[in-house]
Amino acid sequence: MKRSLTVVVAAGALILLVGAAKAHWGNAYGPGMGGRMGPGMMGSEGQGYGHGGTSCPGWEATSTPQITDEKAKGMAQKYADQYLTGFKVERVLPFAGMHHTMYSVELKNSEGDLRTLHINPFGNIMPFGGPWRSGS
Repeated sequence: MKRSLTVVVAAGALILLVGAAKAHWGNAYGPGMGGRMGPGMMGSEGQGYGHGGTSCPGWEATSTPQITDEKAKGMAQKYADQYLTGFKVERVLPFAGMHHTMYSVELKNSEGDLRTLHINPFGNIMPFGGPWRSGS
């Protein structure tokens, strides 16, 4: 009797341990996922990883206005006029982002110093480099 009770208690403890681990980690999708996949991740509605869409609910590739080369150049020059006195746009280099085109803009001043800005599809400008960086 004592032996069968020990086996039952050990089996019950193992089931509780496995259940707690499964509840915490989900079905191999990481913590917090609870074993469920997000909307559109496996469906055929054009969203999800395999369909060229996003895994973010409510955000689609067509919801962001595309920034053109000319608009990126204008935005970079306006930024330079405000924060980088004496710098002028030298080159606008487009590159492919996850869903849209982004731009790397090089600015140069009369002394040959180089600054680089990154413009994302949403129109946010992020400076790269610092005063120690100079171009050739």
